[in-house]
Parts: sequence; C-alpha cells; structure tokens
Amino acid sequence: HNLLEVRLLYKKIENYNKVLEQTVQERTGELLRANEQLSQEIEERKGAEKSLQSAYAEIKQLKDRFQAESIYLQQDIDREFNFGEIIGRSNALEQVFFRVEQVAPQDTTILLLGETGTGKGVVARAIHSRSAHKDRPMVTVNCTALPANLIESELFGREKGAFTGSDARQMGRFELADNGTLFLDEIGEMPMDLQTKLLRVIQDGEFERLGGPKTIKVNVRIIASTNRKLEEEIRKGRFREDLFYRLNVFPITIPPLRQRKEDIPLLVNYFVAKFNKKTGKKIETVSKDTLNTLQDYHWPGNVRELESIIERAVITSQGTALQVLDRFENSRKAGEQEARDDGKALGEREHDYILQVLQKTGWRIEGDTGAAVILGLNPSTLRGRMRKYGIRR
Repeated sequence: HNLLEVRLLYKKIENYNKVLEQTVQERTGELLRANEQLSQEIEERKGAEKSLQSAYAEIKQLKDRFQAESIYLQQDIDREFNFGEIIGRSNALEQVFFRVEQVAPQDTTILLLGETGTGKGVVARAIHSRSAHKDRPMVTVNCTALPANLIESELFGREKGAFTGSDARQMGRFELADNGTLFLDEIGEMPMDLQTKLLRVIQDGEFERLGGPKTIKVNVRIIASTNRKLEEEIRKGRFREDLFYRLNVFPITIPPLRQRKEDIPLLVNYFVAKFNKKTGKKIETVSKDTLNTLQDYHWPGNVRELESIIERAVITSQGTALQVLDRFENSRKAGEQEARDDGKALGEREHDYILQVLQKTGWRIEGDTGAAVILGLNPSTLRGRMRKYGIRR
C-alpha cells in the first residue's frame, strides 16, 4: 500500500512538472514577445526624440532669427521715429528725447508734466523700455480711475478680512512692480492721507498691506505724471510739499500738440496705418487741405484728441482718401482764446474745455458722439473729472 502511494505521488509530481514546464515556456514566449515589442517602441521613441530635437533646433533657429529681425526692425523704427511709439521730429520733442536718454538708465524718480492727452504714458513706457528694469513689468496705476476708498488697497494690497468684502489676500501694485517700474498716472488726484504712505515707500522702500502687520520691502522705480501745476496744489493745501520734492527729482515736460504742429503729418500717417489694420480699411492718401486743416486747429485734447478724430475719419471715409468730417470752424478763435488763457491754471483750462465739449454734445457722455470719445477719455474717467471740477448739468 505504501509503495502504491509513493508511486502515485511520483506520478503527480511528474504531471505537475510537465504543467509547470509548459507554463514556463508560455510565459517565456510572452515575455520575449513583450520584450521585442518594447524594444521596437524604444526604437520608435528614439526616432521621435531625434525628430523632436531636430524640430527644437529649427524652432530655436527661427526664434533667434525672429529676435534678430525684431531688434533690427525696432532699431529701424527708432531711427525713423526716434522713440518707437513717440511719433515726431519737432524741436519741442527733441528736448524730451534728450532728457529720456539721460535719465532712463538710472533709478531716479521721474515726474512727467503735461496736459491731458500729450502722451505722458507713452513717454513712461519709453523710459521703462530703456531702463535696467526693462525685463520686468511696468505696472500702471491710474489715480483718476480708482475710487478714493480703493486706491490704498490697490497700491499696497490687503489681507483677508481687512474690510467688508475682502475675502482673500490681494497683492498691491507695489509688490507686483518689485524690481520693475511703477507708473503713477495723474498723481495730483491722490488723496492727502495716501500721499503720506506713498512718501514713506519712496523714502524707505517699505510698506504694510491693508489690515496686515508685516512690513514688506520692495525695490521699485517710480514714474509719476500729472496735468496739474503741483506748486499751486501745494499752496491750496491739496498736495504735500515733501512728496512733491521727492517726485520732482527729474521733471520732464511733455509739450502740447499745438507747440509741435510740424509733427501732425507724421502722427496722422501713423494713426491711419494703425486704424487701417484695425478696421480693415485701405486709406492710402491724405490731402494737403486736410493736413492744413488739422495743423490750423489748436488741439486742446492734444494727441489723444487727434487719434480719436483720425479713427472716426478712417471708419467713415469712402475710398482710399482720408475724409475728416469733424468741423474746426472755431479753431482760430479757440487758438486766440488759448493764448489769452496762458496765465490760467491748467486745471481751470481743463474745466473749461470739458464744459465746452459737454455743452456741444448736449451733455451726452457715452457713445460714439459722446463727450468721452471727443475728449479721448473713458466715460468713468470723465465722470471723475466732472466730480472733481464740480461740473453739473
């Protein structure tokens, strides 16, 4: 009986060995096939990598070429128009170009002075693009567009729960502009209580977020602009004298368009090309009479007003010649009045011009024929100016 049991066990072991050997052979075959497939995929992957490397090299070559061409074209534009977006060759602009070249490489605080629409923002971008911070952003704060109760949190940021509705922490413009440029547009509109905090940031490079105890240090180059006479604002108690001296380290005055009328043909050509591209029109010529009419106008709204008029003209023109439908009958009288009003404060002249345009448009602010379009302002900005000057219908 025991011998029979042993015999049966040997028989089972032999059968198990056969099954095991067959299983091993099957699995080995599967592994060999998988290995072969994997080897094939590896070869395909290598081929794809080579193709990607070749494509990357080609892209890099095209990128280098594009950068070289871009630099060349920018240099070509600079040679043609001096400062890219600043269009003009007049003597009045030459002084601006000279001062920009002087101060741009430095970290000096700059104050841009000039009437509304003269291009102070364009000059600020030109300074930033020629500075050591050009690879960092230029952050703009429009002091007229922001409500007084939001300017502080926009400039310095806020912590969660700093005031009702602040359900998240927000970085301020100073933090966003760290190691870059902060452009404070229309600094004369800033409330007095914020002027003290701004003075501290300019002096010490540090501030606290609204509702936060932590002191934050930043390295920011300040460019400020204003259309007001800050000396008069100081006498009226609306602007801090110490802040003015901190901002007025290197002032640059942007001339109004009426003082550089020889630049008007260049500006017209530039704006026509710009709005041709935007609207799909093909305006190719501008008559001498049209240019003479534009040059005879006194341009109280400066370059911004000219841009708005050219945009309307491009939209409404039929054919390939620019047709300016705006009427300038009162341009001579307005120019004479402008000469008589030279002694008036800049703010008073702006008040009178806004009032004149509002009356002309029947106090319509928005729309294609509204005062905001004619003045080259956003409707909210125009309403802010009206509140500032107490202009009511």
